[in-house]
Amino acid sequence: MKSAMHLVSQTLLMGPGPSNVSEGVMRALGRPTIGHLDPRFIAVMDEVTSMLRTLFGTENELTIPLSGTGSAGMEACFVNLIEPGDRVLILQNGVFGVRMADVAARLGAEVDVVEFEWGRPVTVARAEEALFGADYRLVGIVHAETSTGVKNPVQEIGNLVRETGALYLVDTVTSLGGIPVDVDQWAADAVYSGTQKCLSCPPGLAPAAFSARAQAVLRHRSSKVPNWYLDLSLLSSYWEGAKRAYHHTAPINMVYALHAALSGLLEEGVEEVHARHCDAHNYLSDQLEKLNLDLFVEPGARLPMLNAVAIPSGVDDAAVRSRLLSDFGIEIGAGLGPLAGKIWRIGLMGHTARRANVDRLIAALGKLL
Repeated sequence: MKSAMHLVSQTLLMGPGPSNVSEGVMRALGRPTIGHLDPRFIAVMDEVTSMLRTLFGTENELTIPLSGTGSAGMEACFVNLIEPGDRVLILQNGVFGVRMADVAARLGAEVDVVEFEWGRPVTVARAEEALFGADYRLVGIVHAETSTGVKNPVQEIGNLVRETGALYLVDTVTSLGGIPVDVDQWAADAVYSGTQKCLSCPPGLAPAAFSARAQAVLRHRSSKVPNWYLDLSLLSSYWEGAKRAYHHTAPINMVYALHAALSGLLEEGVEEVHARHCDAHNYLSDQLEKLNLDLFVEPGARLPMLNAVAIPSGVDDAAVRSRLLSDFGIEIGAGLGPLAGKIWRIGLMGHTARRANVDRLIAALGKLL
C-alpha cells in the first residue's frame, strides 16, 4: 500500500506557523540520538538554556524548553502559579487570550476578562482600571496575538502590574525571535513561547522563563501542582544543577534542533534578525498596496511577523488559499473567530522572513486575484 508520506513536499510556509526550517536545523535533527542523562546531552541542554536567556532578555535561572508545543508552555505557567480560588485577570483581544482564560478557569481560578476589539491593541487605560479594581494573583496578556497580527503594550502593562503585586504572565509564542522580548525589563514573572514560529524550528518545544518570585510562589503552594508532567519543581531538578534527576525522556533530537536554531539566530545577531523581520514586513506592505490589498491592523500596532490582510469584497477566501497551496506551493492562514472570512494571515517568521519569499507570494496572488 502506498504511504501518504509520498504526498509530502516542500511548501513555502507563510501562514501563522509553523515557519520554514533551515537546512542547518534539519541536519541537527538527524544527529545521533543519545541518552537524556548522557553528559554530552546535558552539555547541550546547558548551552540551550544559556542561549534562551539571551534571547528572552532575562537572567532568570529557571529558563528552559518544556517538552511540548507553545500551548504546553501556557498550561505549565497556569498549573504551577495558580490554585483553585485564585483571582486571575486576562487582557484579551484574540484567540490566545481566550485560551488563557479557558486554561485558568479549568484550574478553578476566578477569572476576570477585559475584552478588547480583535484587531486592536489592549489599551493601557482600560487595563489600569481593571488591575486596580480587584486583588489578583496573576495577570495574563499576549505580546503578539497570532490570530490578529496585533502587538500589545506589554511593557506599559508590566509597569502597572508591578504596582499591584500580582504575578505577570506574558505569551511570547509569536514574538520571540521576531521582535524584542525583554522579560526582565517588563518585570514578567512567567513567559512562554514556541519553537515553530520565529525560531524556525519544528514544533515540539516550549521555551519558558520564570522569575525568582514565581518560583517562590511555586514553593509555597498550599496544594500540589495538579499536572505531574508540567510540574516545574520536578522539571527544574532535571534541567538545573550539578546532579540531574530523571523526570521524563526529553525529546533529544528536538533539543538538538533548538540548539541549532538558537545558534543560527545569535550568530546572525538578535538586532539584525529583528531588522530582517521588519524589512520583510515593510516590503510586503508596499507590494500588497500595488495589488490594492490593505493591512487590517493600524500601523502602530502591526506585527512584522504576522500580517493580517483584509480580504477584498467578493473574493472567495478558501478558494484563494486552496489554490495558493495546490498551484503555487504556498500556505497562508485563514482568519479565526470574528475575523474568519475577513482576513488572511500572512506569516513572515524566522527563516521565511525574506524579500524573495514575499516576491513569490505577491506574484501568485497577482495571478489569482
